[in-house]
Amino acid sequence: MTENISILGSTGSIGTQALSVCEKLGIKVSALTANGNVELMEQQVRKFKPKLAVMGTQEKAEDLKLRLSDTDTKVSFGIEGLCEAASINEADTVLTSVVGMVGLKPTLTAISAKKNIALANKETLVTGGSLVTKAARDNNVNIYPVDSEHSAIFQCLQGCPDKKMLNRLILTASGGPFFGKSYDDLKNVTVEQALNHPNWSMGAKITVDSASMMNKGLEVIEARWLFDVPVEKIDVVVHRESIVHSMIEYNDNSVIAQLGVPDMKIPIQYALTYPERFECEVGKLDLTKIAKLSFYEPDYETFKCLRACKKSMELGGTAPVLANGANEEAVRLFLERKISFTDIGDLVWDSMSAVNIKSIDSLQDVLDADAAAREFVRSSI
Repeated sequence: MTENISILGSTGSIGTQALSVCEKLGIKVSALTANGNVELMEQQVRKFKPKLAVMGTQEKAEDLKLRLSDTDTKVSFGIEGLCEAASINEADTVLTSVVGMVGLKPTLTAISAKKNIALANKETLVTGGSLVTKAARDNNVNIYPVDSEHSAIFQCLQGCPDKKMLNRLILTASGGPFFGKSYDDLKNVTVEQALNHPNWSMGAKITVDSASMMNKGLEVIEARWLFDVPVEKIDVVVHRESIVHSMIEYNDNSVIAQLGVPDMKIPIQYALTYPERFECEVGKLDLTKIAKLSFYEPDYETFKCLRACKKSMELGGTAPVLANGANEEAVRLFLERKISFTDIGDLVWDSMSAVNIKSIDSLQDVLDADAAAREFVRSSI
């Protein structure tokens, strides 16, 4: 069980809930990082008294430093600050909950410092899966999933004595706000419509990813690396109620599922307390009130992002990096109202043919591919 933690992305949805879990369980906090929310970061520092607080920019860090001048907390900024927080001596676990590929380098830094990883940043494994899993093996580090779907699979796998007994992983997807819509229906959807998720309250980027089903595509790639399962053994099923968080199927065709109300505190807490379980401040699941659980095939033609992610794993090398980088840039442009919602999937798909796919031998290979994908998107508009 975690005794001392560093939280990368403490002011976001996952980070704030993780701090609630830490407070309840008495887990010490040695470092906190945020992008730009200085006010909330000040509140968190005063409450949890970490040794280090990190902001995204020097300007934000200077603001925070002034606010915390009466405390002993050191203030830093940027990627160097993130890596310092990821390798701080006191922490035994690093929760990576920053948004986007920015999480890759600090996660590798944390692993090199022999910290266990509670992973809520799927882009880390999407872009650097081979690098991260090798580093974890070499440093005898555990990676515990925080995403509800991967946590569900992790929990179901506790009863699997041999991976040879495993037939497939089944990731559930809510289908987002545009379930049942056609490609033509989605051409003129607004930012506000894309941000209106039916079941979960999340940040803007991940909510748009859920609407495009890119989020589920990224989770397929992440599952491949987390559980060392070939992508052809990972399926997706749309489950509108978000009660079944994911499933596994054994070779005797038995299917084991993890169920619960849609609340991230359970997977966050389990990642920090594994293999122990504790009471958690979430609602109890009452199946008699839910009454019905529905399941559907994903629409791979309408939701091109999901199809593109599966294709990227077939292509291998930097293809998943290209898909992820193109998506991050396209989502940013969509949120700025510079492109349409359907442009996101088109750009993600096109990036894998427009940019050369190469092998990944180092972090620089990942960074170069990511930059190339982003440049392709910018030049396309």
